[in-house]
Amino acid sequence: MARRYPLPRHWRARMPNGQPPPRVIVVKQEHPGADSSSSQHNSRKEGNRDESANSGWKETFFKVVEGSATAFGSIAVLGLAGYSYHTYYKYLVLQKMENAFSAGFSTPELIALARHAVPSKIQLEAALHENELGHHEWIPRTEQPLVDAILDGSLQGRYHLITGERGSGKTSMILKAMRRVHGDGIAMLEAHGDPEIFRLRLGKALDYEFHEDYVGSLFNFKGPRDSTATLDIERAFNKMEKVALTRRARTGKPLILVINRVHLLREDDHGRNLLELIQQRAELWAASRLVTVVLTSDDHSITERLRWQATRLSVADIHDIPRGPALASLKDFRAKVFKEAVPQNILDHVYNKIGGRVGFLDHVARSEDMLHACDLICEREKRWLLGQCWILGGDIDDNAEDQQDFSAAAMVLAKALVEKEKNMVREGITDGRLPEIPLHEVRQIMTRPDLIQRHDHVNIFSIDSNSIVRADSVPMQNAFREICAQEGFEEHLQATLDRLDELESLGRTREIKMKDLVNDGEFQALVRSARGNGEPLMVTVKATSAEKGGE
Repeated sequence: MARRYPLPRHWRARMPNGQPPPRVIVVKQEHPGADSSSSQHNSRKEGNRDESANSGWKETFFKVVEGSATAFGSIAVLGLAGYSYHTYYKYLVLQKMENAFSAGFSTPELIALARHAVPSKIQLEAALHENELGHHEWIPRTEQPLVDAILDGSLQGRYHLITGERGSGKTSMILKAMRRVHGDGIAMLEAHGDPEIFRLRLGKALDYEFHEDYVGSLFNFKGPRDSTATLDIERAFNKMEKVALTRRARTGKPLILVINRVHLLREDDHGRNLLELIQQRAELWAASRLVTVVLTSDDHSITERLRWQATRLSVADIHDIPRGPALASLKDFRAKVFKEAVPQNILDHVYNKIGGRVGFLDHVARSEDMLHACDLICEREKRWLLGQCWILGGDIDDNAEDQQDFSAAAMVLAKALVEKEKNMVREGITDGRLPEIPLHEVRQIMTRPDLIQRHDHVNIFSIDSNSIVRADSVPMQNAFREICAQEGFEEHLQATLDRLDELESLGRTREIKMKDLVNDGEFQALVRSARGNGEPLMVTVKATSAEKGGE
């Protein structure tokens, strides 16, 4: 214990360092219990320090647990939200595709149906009058019941290829059958040579976005769109299978997928792979009766590409209308629309000019002057033939050899068809049928097997599913007849063929020049047969003087 004692004023003591002493002296007095109280105070401080350390660890642990729980909860909520969105998106995709096959017409179908007087979204079909028929609908077709049975789902277990010449009415019958069932269970699209464009058109017909509207990319998830067009089409078909299963269980009918103008698919790897994919799916769906695939084509090449591995393919040929029904329909249409009684000789002349092609008949029937319209059609077909396949005679340049091979083959076959027609007339066959030649004989006439496919593609000749070749139309046959009847045509054709033979011979000829011959200007060559096992033939080449004129 310390006490303070004040010093008296007369105190004069000095500190060792010479400084005056302090006025107060502090005296420290210790007691016996001082050590124990100090130790207690120190121990109390250490206890408080331990308690503070323990409480700090607990707070840190609780904060770690709280942060972990928050992070886990956030991840769980995010995962649940992502899973819920993914599930909802898959359901929405199927629901949209289901709506695409419901009753009604999609935008591409409405555009295709517009030229057939299909009512728009703000019109009712009942508002159409009987004489407001669209193009081609006034002409009766014997194939229409078959197309109706295919598109209403009553004809199942097969997939169908509808072939025919350009303008024969294939698409018109399909659209008419779609109107009959109000588009219920039907999706239709136009084919294209570019697989990407085909993918977009398929997605529009099925109302399928190919996951392009999927927002998983916002979370750095790799979207399923990172692929090729063929893989996207495969994914679309997978989704369509699910829709077909549910619809089959509910209605008992398959879905109908119509792909128009499949001959536009190119003859390359992408086109072949796409057509193979479509056929594989069509075979599977036809066997399970889930989806009926309907293909339309103008070219015979599609039939050949499909038939080699087809088991459930049904091919339907659409030909021109026979004389009797065509003239009766034309007469009724002119009487109903133009209030005109057409004489029979005019009707016969029209049929002899344009035949029973639906597109030509519809154009002529709606024209004021039918005979003039027939002449225009025949002239147009003749100009097309001459522009594609006219021969150049004996002055063909060697660079035009390939094109003239194509043209000369067409003219040779045209001449053969004209001769065939003359034989039919001598036999009394005058019902309007076109002369026809089997495909294998045509290839023999042309001496090349590949050219007829190109002629079919440019609508010069036509090949049906039975491999029968004829002119593409009656106006084209008339053009054949006029060209072959021209004065000097046979000589012109023969000169062209001779020049082509000459160019071919020149292309096969090789010229060898030898210089600086040794051994007194002689050169020996040993020639063996093609198989190499025949008797050797010794050929000696010897230079001669110019005076002798030798070679």
